[in-house]
Amino acid sequence: MRMNKAMEKKVIEFNKSLRGKTKLSYQAGDVVRVHLKIKEGGKERVQIFEGLIIAMKGGQSSSPTITVRKVTHGVGVEMIVPILSANVSKIELVKKAKVRRAKLYYVRDLTAKQSRMKYKDISKYIEKEEEKEEAVPAEEVAATETEEV
Repeated sequence: MRMNKAMEKKVIEFNKSLRGKTKLSYQAGDVVRVHLKIKEGGKERVQIFEGLIIAMKGGQSSSPTITVRKVTHGVGVEMIVPILSANVSKIELVKKAKVRRAKLYYVRDLTAKQSRMKYKDISKYIEKEEEKEEAVPAEEVAATETEEV
């Protein structure tokens, strides 16, 4: 079954429009927190899945995905997350690791002790940026204090 030319052009334009939005700042070896929207009955909640990115696929396509792996109660769990999905509310970076490969499939066969990586904890950098945003100039604080009194 072949698409007609008009429909084919629309699909190509759609893919091009999304391609510019997919600047991925993540790479294999990063530990991320994926916030997923889950519907249960009539309610909607956000579930967090934290793990190591072992693979990234489709970086320049209209539907890039990352494979995130974590070990829960001794059982390895992997989730393939489409980055541009409406069910993914946000992806937080927790740690960055120095790795030499683009795909870390070998981590599946290792124990936690064997798979130690050289991590750079970035949480302190994130906190500093948040403090800068929350900081209010001293002039505004003084003005609000005089108004209250």
